Amino acid sequence: MKLEENKYFKAVVKNAWPYTVGAVLLALLNITLFIANGSPWGVTTPFVYWAAWIHETLVGPVRDWVYFNNPTHLKALDLTFFTHGGSLMNLGIIIGALFTSLAASQFKIRKIKSFRQVIAAIVGGLLMGYGTRIAFGCNIGAFFSGVASFSLHGWVYTIFIFAGAWIGSKLLVKFFM
Repeated sequence: MKLEENKYFKAVVKNAWPYTVGAVLLALLNITLFIANGSPWGVTTPFVYWAAWIHETLVGPVRDWVYFNNPTHLKALDLTFFTHGGSLMNLGIIIGALFTSLAASQFKIRKIKSFRQVIAAIVGGLLMGYGTRIAFGCNIGAFFSGVASFSLHGWVYTIFIFAGAWIGSKLLVKFFM
């Protein structure tokens, strides 16, 4: 029997999971991470550390920057990519996403359609990066963990993410479709 024909493989990898199963698993994962790390799940802050580690290696120190006046952030600079828990978690997310897309035969490298698409991706990426810093994280740290911990910023983020998605979809249709 081929792996693709195995009913368990199909149920876990090929077929979509029910929303309730995903919600319960994410909630349990968030609780486990909170207990293990002492803080809610976050994804984007380790990217700041990655940039800081690269900057310190290639350009110079970042320890005198205002962001790193926070003892937690300053302590993270003494770690490395492979000793920082958040970095390892992000690496696991990337490798896990690659593995599951390959296992589900969904991995595709798509052709870039136009230069406009490249510009939109760059501008969108820069805006998302900026937004994650002023919103206390991405949809994981700001929304998922923020709402779960009853933080005001999580609820404010929720309102504006829906407004931003609506505006963004209108702009996408008008200028790129």
